[in-house]
Amino acid sequence: MRQQLEALRKNPYVTIPLWMLSDVFLINMAFMLAYWVRYDLQLFRGVDPAFDVPYRVYLPFVVLFTLLLMLVYRQAGFYHIRRQMSWFDEIYAIVNGTATGTIITIVIIFIYRPAFYSRVIFIYAAVFSVVLLGLSRLLLIRVITHMRRRGIGVRRVVIVGAGEVARAVMRAVVANPEAGFEVIGFFDDNPLKGNTDIGRFKAMGNIADNLTALLEYETVDEVIITLPWQYHRKIMSIMAQCERRNIRTRIVPDLFQITLNRMQIEEIAGVPMIGIKEVGISGLNQFIKRTIDICFATLGLAVFAPVMGLVALMIKLESPGPVLFPQVRVGKNGRRFILYKFRSMVEDAEALKEKLADLNEADGPLFKIKDDPRHTRLGKWLRKWSLDELPQLYNILRGDMSLVGPRPPIPTEVEQYKEWHKRRLEVSPGLTGLWQVSGRSALTFDEMALLDIYYIENWSLGLDAKILLQTVPRVILGHGAY
Repeated sequence: MRQQLEALRKNPYVTIPLWMLSDVFLINMAFMLAYWVRYDLQLFRGVDPAFDVPYRVYLPFVVLFTLLLMLVYRQAGFYHIRRQMSWFDEIYAIVNGTATGTIITIVIIFIYRPAFYSRVIFIYAAVFSVVLLGLSRLLLIRVITHMRRRGIGVRRVVIVGAGEVARAVMRAVVANPEAGFEVIGFFDDNPLKGNTDIGRFKAMGNIADNLTALLEYETVDEVIITLPWQYHRKIMSIMAQCERRNIRTRIVPDLFQITLNRMQIEEIAGVPMIGIKEVGISGLNQFIKRTIDICFATLGLAVFAPVMGLVALMIKLESPGPVLFPQVRVGKNGRRFILYKFRSMVEDAEALKEKLADLNEADGPLFKIKDDPRHTRLGKWLRKWSLDELPQLYNILRGDMSLVGPRPPIPTEVEQYKEWHKRRLEVSPGLTGLWQVSGRSALTFDEMALLDIYYIENWSLGLDAKILLQTVPRVILGHGAY
């Protein structure tokens, strides 16, 4: 079984015929359901007995419908092998392809004009095709994701370079675990960069001395080169090494350190041009995001007011000290503001922090202890379900924060930031974020920063909605909060 899975991993294209056969079967199932709804159930409109024909009469049109849909799907790149599959993108492609194929089918049949045919049956068939193919893609994505999380079908990758472009690749890997890439490590000839780990990504030394040995003795599926183009001789040498060992090579263009996600390729009179897209969270997008923040924060404060009142009373009864814990945080562009939380620790928690420095389990500028002795009994319960963060809805209403964004750091953390970490401060901090739904407290600081920068570069309303929807079950189940 392992050998078969390894063969599929090395040559995934052998699965395409099976994939296509599955779609052919589902399209035929969709047409059978459409016939059943139209002629047996007779929903919405009855069928004149004179036009009540058996299913076999439709078989030539079923073949035509199936062939047209498969042709449109193939032309649209539906059967290209992709490491990352988004169900929403798949559904969008299915709807577009099915609509196109159905319209062509109806036009052809209209020209042919058989006396018995029903146009409605093709509409039903299109709807059922979208549903069945959509469900099959959802199942496929779930199965592939489950297999990759268990290490099956994962591609072992090496990154050459440790600059901004390399970190862009790392951000994509951290933010998209379902893509199934395992980064063994990275190499760089800069002595500092080549020997300094970035979160989970292991620094493996310089390129000349260590890369060849790794390729010789380790199983490597891909090498991603992120070196500037002035190192073209070194790039060609690495590519030659990989080619001799049948290892796939990808090159990520440096383009003078332009952030890859902001590149936009346009064509003017047949001449391709590369430009820079505006940052996503600006202009109209910023206005829409802010409007959503105000609406949800207002609604949240109204809905959770009784809960917040009860929590405040419980805090007051359990331990001496204020109900709220105000703390200076750093927001967008380095602006400081007061963040409010329900107090979950003893009154002198900040004074005790220095004494507990040896127990710190976090790396970088963060301070985290899993079983922090400063937490009160109620505080542990509040932290587990993130109820201590409810007062931050007020910060969102004020404009200090957003529903989704990087978590707001304290000033002492910012003082320890590396230059690339400071990109976290380009947008308003959030109540939840990509880091929270990607591992939360289990992540290293560098990984949190990589995810935050990925969020900034790839922001969309859809991404915000996805993060919010994924946050709810994680908070309810208490995953990763301490």
